[in-house]
Amino acid sequence: MECLYCCLGFLLLAARLPLDAAKRVHDVLSNERPSGYMQEHKQLNGWSSDENDWNEKLYPVWKRGDSRWKNSWKGGRVQALLTSDAPALVGSTITFAVNLVFSRCQQEDASGNIVYENNCRNDTGPSPDPYVYNWTAWTEDSDWGNGTRHGHHGKPFPHPPKWNFVYVFHTLGQYFRKLGQCSVRVSINTANVTLGPQIMEVTVYRRQRRAYVPIAKVKDVYVVTDQIPVFVTMSQKNNRNSSDETFLKDLPITFDVLIHDPSHFLNESAIFYKWNFGDNTGLFVSNNHTLNHTYVLNGTFSLNLTVQATVPGPCPSPSPRPPKTTPSLDSPVPAGDNALEPREIPDKNCYINRYGYFKATITIVEGILEVNIIQVTAVLMPVPQPDNPLVDFVVTCQGSIPTEVCTVVSDPTCQVTQNTICNPVDMDLGDMCLLTVRRAFGGSGTYCMNLTLGDDASLALTSTLVSIPGRDPASLLRMANGTLVFVGCMAIFVTVIALLVYKKHKEYKPIENSTGIVVRGKGLNVFLNCAKTFFPGYQEKDPLLKNQPGIL
Repeated sequence: MECLYCCLGFLLLAARLPLDAAKRVHDVLSNERPSGYMQEHKQLNGWSSDENDWNEKLYPVWKRGDSRWKNSWKGGRVQALLTSDAPALVGSTITFAVNLVFSRCQQEDASGNIVYENNCRNDTGPSPDPYVYNWTAWTEDSDWGNGTRHGHHGKPFPHPPKWNFVYVFHTLGQYFRKLGQCSVRVSINTANVTLGPQIMEVTVYRRQRRAYVPIAKVKDVYVVTDQIPVFVTMSQKNNRNSSDETFLKDLPITFDVLIHDPSHFLNESAIFYKWNFGDNTGLFVSNNHTLNHTYVLNGTFSLNLTVQATVPGPCPSPSPRPPKTTPSLDSPVPAGDNALEPREIPDKNCYINRYGYFKATITIVEGILEVNIIQVTAVLMPVPQPDNPLVDFVVTCQGSIPTEVCTVVSDPTCQVTQNTICNPVDMDLGDMCLLTVRRAFGGSGTYCMNLTLGDDASLALTSTLVSIPGRDPASLLRMANGTLVFVGCMAIFVTVIALLVYKKHKEYKPIENSTGIVVRGKGLNVFLNCAKTFFPGYQEKDPLLKNQPGIL
């Protein structure tokens, strides 16, 4: 009897050896999975258990550092990039995308074949063959199309010409195969996915005539949560930098709630937003994702937002009802226990509330609330200055006192910038914000001018159109004619004076030439002094060089 037991044990051990020697899917796709991992997670729709056998002949397995990786792709190595639209709310759909990055000078053509790019030289120089891998030719020369090749579990493996890569996705103790070209996408419903961070691993194989060759491996972390992923953007007019969460007093702040829901799982849900701005203004409840709020005091405030959505969820297990006692024929039947009354049928479409939370600490400070140009005046110059006419802008503002002023002069459409100037406001404005900004313009025409007053926390902007008139040709002609008449009159006057001087001194004959020179010199001095009477000297002045108070 003992001998029989030994023989049976030997036969059982011999029958188990091939099973132990066979590779499992999890042995190939992951080395980090603990034992009993599959039992901890629910079945994903369309996915298979990684306890299945792995067909190593069809899909060879190479460990990291194996020398065969160097020759798995012509011209170098292929890199696989794995991304997802996580985080995902439980019950929604999460999508994974894999994109292959080929070696330099290689790309995929419209037929799915891998070819060399035009006008691109790789490290080994141009190749006479335009194809890196011609999958179409391989398909025509082989029997892939008749469905005789088999994959895992003996299932037929379709091989249309355009499917040149096999992507094996692996997560939560399960795997899924996807045929595709240089990029594929896979989506899974997260209703049965365990909450928290999970790992998705992908192994990529390429066709090698009647077999496959591994070319890349990649993995990424994704997150499934029972809280709604919520983000809030905050913006405010005149705020210099909203990213520092510092805002201005007495100006509304726009809060815009963004819910991360790429699969549109919450489209049919009723969503409510509950705001507490931390300034003792109470609780605001709204069904609009955008809300404006104005802080009227300076300081630091704690902002809290709660988002509530009613979404489809698992129905609670029905609670067991106490056993019913059979009444006697003489006792009355209790209400509701009549067998002819309809019984309650549990609703399979149950709904539960999901919540999302957002918190922030914001600082409220003083700032420039408004700026206005109340007067525009052309600067009159002592002499004509047609090339760079000057214009003064009288500016007022509300709020804090600015520390800088900037102007941008553009074309009439305010699109093409011509000149940008910034100056510090170093004058003492006191409590009243009133200053004059002087700017030069490049000739006649219409200009768009943007004027900005700023300080450390705020920027206030205003714009205006400026029209610089050109000189009238008729006025220029009249000015030229007047100048000629004046010059003619002066010539006649000088001639008369010269004749009178000559007549008065014509009988005088100097003894020496030097004396005559002196006399003529006196007459010349008289003429020059007379001329100075009509042409007073002009002292050069430039008002731009004069520091006038209140003008920038």
